[in-house]
Amino acid sequence: MFSDDRGLLQGTLDLLILRTLSWGPAHGYGIASWIEQVTEDALRVEEGSLYPALHRMERKGWVEPEWGVSENNRRAKFYRLTAEGRSQLAQKTRGWNRLMAVVGRALTSAERPSWASGTVVDGGAE
Repeated sequence: MFSDDRGLLQGTLDLLILRTLSWGPAHGYGIASWIEQVTEDALRVEEGSLYPALHRMERKGWVEPEWGVSENNRRAKFYRLTAEGRSQLAQKTRGWNRLMAVVGRALTSAERPSWASGTVVDGGAE
């Protein structure tokens, strides 16, 4: 569904990771799996995006890593939210909700720009 919208995922990846970790500590595979599951595989998080994001959030103090044992008895690095991470989740969620509202207004507006000519068909100009 979003195969051509990679910028959408990159722009929201921190928010998705923070939301995932709000449920409790998780390792990278668990984070990616939850995002894929709840989006019905519409969003897939590749390792090349996930781990740099986790390391960036660690440097910012939003998450803390800790070694543990995964469900299949393998050593894995688990990430948990810090207090700053919870604050960022709240802030980013408010920002996302504002963005959704204003984009929705623009997409459903019947107000024609003063410079527009022609008719709108199926979401695009004729």
